Amino acid sequence: MTEFNIREIVDELHSARKSWRESQKRSNEPGGRELPSAGALAHIIEQLKGALFPMRLGPPDLRQESEDFYVGHTLHSVLHALQAQMRLELGFNSRQQPAARVFPDTEADALDATRTFGAALPGIRTLLDSDVLAAYNGDPAARSVDEVLLCYPGVLAMVHHRLAHQLYRQGLPLLARIVAELAHSQTGIDIHPGAQIGPGFFIDHGTGVVIGETAIIGQRVRLYQAVTLGAKRFPADVDGHLQKGLPRHPIVEDDVVIYAGATILGRVTLGKGATIGGNVWLTHDVAAGCNVTQAQNQERVRSSDEPLIGQVFDSP
Repeated sequence: MTEFNIREIVDELHSARKSWRESQKRSNEPGGRELPSAGALAHIIEQLKGALFPMRLGPPDLRQESEDFYVGHTLHSVLHALQAQMRLELGFNSRQQPAARVFPDTEADALDATRTFGAALPGIRTLLDSDVLAAYNGDPAARSVDEVLLCYPGVLAMVHHRLAHQLYRQGLPLLARIVAELAHSQTGIDIHPGAQIGPGFFIDHGTGVVIGETAIIGQRVRLYQAVTLGAKRFPADVDGHLQKGLPRHPIVEDDVVIYAGATILGRVTLGKGATIGGNVWLTHDVAAGCNVTQAQNQERVRSSDEPLIGQVFDSP
């Protein structure tokens, strides 16, 4: 039998882990892992999808008369599993702040957080319904809302984002980021869970879309593939470390359309009803109703018979 010198590899990996933990001032974890599990979160999200859309994303043999039983049974299981993951993050966070004078009751806080999350699920379902309708109404190739829900990567990304954003709002950024990255790996759509996105949001095609943490998006906004809503610069503190949490991503007001390949950087505002053409690089505000294209990247008044795409115009 071939020998692989396993003992030596194990010893060297042990040394590498020890060096990393010492350099990062990490404590030992004698009681088990201290951080949430991506695998456990993936299973939780799949169950939540079924609870939100039982007849479409639930088990294939489910009958409509059994929906409520299935949803109740699934939520009982999934919320307990989520509570365990919340407890891990909350406990880890408290251990990262040893100077804090008040030590939280991790068990009670995790229970409260889970109850808050569960109570938010009906509102999340309503938001997702608006996203599904936006995709159906915004794509002439869509034959039904069921097709949109089952097949469209932009809708899948928004299912994850709506759930992740709720976790983010509740002060669970690690759980939120894991949920977001699960969708990112499946769809190529990268939405930070901190991004605030209004109802009726539609990402058509979707691959390569990036939406940053502090982006604010209004109602009935439509994006196409390879759009970036990113930061223009990253301010540092006196020690040279990047300052985190500052508003640095675009504000997109209601009814804006952003076509494929556009890059919008910095804390700029795209006014209500604006249209951003394909492959535009934009670092300044755009007034309401304006159309910006790559050709000139400037604004002018559009006559009533001009097409939206390929022209640059300002609202009267």
